[in-house]
Amino acid sequence: MTLQLSASDGALVVFSGGQDSATCLAWALDRFPRVETLGFDYGQRHAVELTCRDTLRDGMVALQEDWKDRLGPDHTLELDALGKVSDTALTRDTEIRMTATGLPSTFVPGRNLVFLTFAAALAYRRGLRHIVTGVCETDYSGYPDCRDDTIKALQVALNLGMDTRFVLHTPLMWIDKAQTWQLAESLGGEPLVTLINHESHSCYLGTRGTLHAWGHGCGVCPACELRKAGWSAYEALSEDTRSGSDSHG
Repeated sequence: MTLQLSASDGALVVFSGGQDSATCLAWALDRFPRVETLGFDYGQRHAVELTCRDTLRDGMVALQEDWKDRLGPDHTLELDALGKVSDTALTRDTEIRMTATGLPSTFVPGRNLVFLTFAAALAYRRGLRHIVTGVCETDYSGYPDCRDDTIKALQVALNLGMDTRFVLHTPLMWIDKAQTWQLAESLGGEPLVTLINHESHSCYLGTRGTLHAWGHGCGVCPACELRKAGWSAYEALSEDTRSGSDSHG
């Protein structure tokens, strides 16, 4: 029997606990009447990201009353098989470097394909039509499974294979990290920016400890470099906006 999905159904957010997925969660809460979240434990060396998820969820529902009414259950799936078949710097204690393929050693082959397939299977059971993911090909590490063409092709495959009408949403696909911070600000103001800055996790090495201006992290891995540069650009844009407003005051 084919599952009947209506346009009024809610969304499932692939929610790792990082900056991008946290912004996507706020984006979904701003748009859909019912939102659930899904995280994956796949043996990642930065598994500390999973511990950030509850704090981010609790913080967001405290910011806006309607978000509290819309946020539904959280789900976590163990996909340790992905970590076992992957020989990468995200699933092994090895050096983060560029490889002969032209991709960084942090690339986990098939990761987003697997994530979105399992997300669709869960969304099918939960009656959720919309699936939201924070993949992006504007400001990223070159992962081929983050590309727009990949997501569009996967949406077709999922809908054919499950005989449904899922919609895969990628609100960050064409924006950089500075614009991602701006998106968060537009959704929840400075309180949301601060929440994501302080409580989300991006560092590939799993480093928390010191809270830098741009958040927690080692400061030298590719994820930290992207986040740090994005925060600096965001602050510069914010300063320009304030200066512009003052000059017209």
